[in-house]
Amino acid sequence: MCDAPIAEAHQHVVDLTSRSLMCTCRACYLLFTAEGAQLRYRAVPDRYLSFPDFQLGPGQWDQLEIPVGLAFFFHNSGQGRTVAFYPGPAGATESELPLDAWSSVLSENPQLSAMRPDVEALLVRTPGRGSGEVTCHLVPIDACYELVGQLRSVWRGFDGGQDARATIEAFFAKVAARSKPAPAAAERDGASR
Repeated sequence: MCDAPIAEAHQHVVDLTSRSLMCTCRACYLLFTAEGAQLRYRAVPDRYLSFPDFQLGPGQWDQLEIPVGLAFFFHNSGQGRTVAFYPGPAGATESELPLDAWSSVLSENPQLSAMRPDVEALLVRTPGRGSGEVTCHLVPIDACYELVGQLRSVWRGFDGGQDARATIEAFFAKVAARSKPAPAAAERDGASR
């Protein structure tokens, strides 16, 4: 965005036109932090939340038509809908997300409405594709693409292999350590009045 040098640790903005992430210096990043501004770029916040009460009923994961047990969901303001991606050997693959299935997940988990469009995602992991403990975290969108890039570099075979599983475990441990429990939807709504 400018010719200032960028440190190894730096922020990102989302280009809403090209749907790409851009590395920025701190000054450029701060230009795009205003909530609700109608700008081409949006700053990616550094917010991590966990949803300990997240509910995903039996069969709901299959209704979302995601073939693996890990995906991230975000609201694409250009398309006006929630989209889902899951990692694989070629990078992030978009899922054709059935809107009625996603609406069902949202109605059971109103606290998920805390997600900011375009710049934050819900990272959902369901070991055994719907069986076992399901985890859900709100993370910056760049964290999701970081995970995808890490997995792409270690992916072996059909299911990713042992290195991919170790990468996922390490990544989720880091996310869990950074996450704060999300406030309940009723608490958040009451605080905004």
